[in-house]
Amino acid sequence: MAGIAKEIVTLTTHTLNDQAALGAQARGDLTILLMAIQTTCKYLSTNVRRARLLNLVGVAGTANVQGEDQKKLDIISNDIMCSSLKASGKCAVLVSEEIDEAIMIDDERLKGKYCVVFDPLDGSSNIDAGVNIGTIFGIYRVAEGSKGAVSDVLRPGREMVAAGYCMYGSSANLVISTGNGVNGYTLDQGIGEFILTHPDIKIPERGKIYSFNEGNTLYFHEPVTKYLESIKFPSNGKPYSARYIGSMVADVHRTLLYGGIFGYPDDKKSKSGKLRLLYEGFPMAFLVEQAGGLATTGTTRILDIEPTSIHQRVPVFLGSRDDVNDLMSFYKSE
Repeated sequence: MAGIAKEIVTLTTHTLNDQAALGAQARGDLTILLMAIQTTCKYLSTNVRRARLLNLVGVAGTANVQGEDQKKLDIISNDIMCSSLKASGKCAVLVSEEIDEAIMIDDERLKGKYCVVFDPLDGSSNIDAGVNIGTIFGIYRVAEGSKGAVSDVLRPGREMVAAGYCMYGSSANLVISTGNGVNGYTLDQGIGEFILTHPDIKIPERGKIYSFNEGNTLYFHEPVTKYLESIKFPSNGKPYSARYIGSMVADVHRTLLYGGIFGYPDDKKSKSGKLRLLYEGFPMAFLVEQAGGLATTGTTRILDIEPTSIHQRVPVFLGSRDDVNDLMSFYKSE
C-alpha cells in the first residue's frame, strides 16, 4: 500500500543488530540496559499525556538538591526510572537530578557494570502549557577494578558509552547514541514500540536558528551579547530566527535536526551556568558531537571537563559546527 513503510525497524531490533556487529566481545548488557530505559520512556510518555487527568500536575511540597520545587510528576518519574534501572540488573551507580546523593546498588544479584546519570523529567514546569518535556540520560561503564563508586561518574563526558533523551509531546521521540552516530526513534502507540524514524542524524554545518533565553540579556557577558548582535544584525542582511522554547530537550532536539545554536551561558547572575553537567550538559554534548556538531562552554570542550561533584553546573553552547565556532571566536577575541 502507498505510504506504508516496507521495512519497520524497532529500537530493540536495531540495538540488537548493532550489538551483534561487535562480535564476541559484545555481552548484550548495554542492550538490556537500553531496553530498560525505553520501557521507562514508554511508561513516562503515558503518564505525561494523562498528567492532568491523574492529578499529577502541581508542586509536591518538596525541593530537590538545587532548591527547585519538585512537581508530583518529577517524583513519580524519578521513582519509575530508578526502579526500572535497578531491575535491569546492569547498574552499579545511579545519579538523578531529584536525589541529593548517588544511589549505590548493593544487592549483588542486581549489580551490573554500568552507571546511569539522568534527569527523569526535564522541563516539567512547562507541562501545563503543552510544551515538550523529556528524559535525559548518560551511561558510563564502571571503571576497571571498581565495584561501583561516585568516582565512576565523576569522569569526563567523552568517557560515556551511550547517551540520549526521550522527548514527550505530540509524539514520543527517543534519540540515542552508543558512540557510533545518532539515531532517532518514534513511539508507535499502536504496537507499543519505538520505530527507527531518524537514522544517522547529521546536524547541518550551519543553521539559521538560535535558542537563547534573551530574558537574561541584562546579565550576559560581552562575548555572548556581541555574538547575538552579530546574528541578529548580520552584514549579509539575513538574520537568524529566534526559537527559544524553554525546554532543553525540545530546544536541543530542534537544533540536532535543523542546525543552528542552543545556548545557556554563565552570566553575572548564574556564575557557574544553569544547566547540570553530568545529566544535562554531558549527554547533550555527546549527542551533538556524534551528529557532527560542537559543544563548548565558550572556551572549553564540554566533554573534556573533569566533574568535581554530581550536581555541578556548566555553561553550555552547542549546535552546528560553524555556528559554535563563530560563538567561540568572540570569546577568543575578548
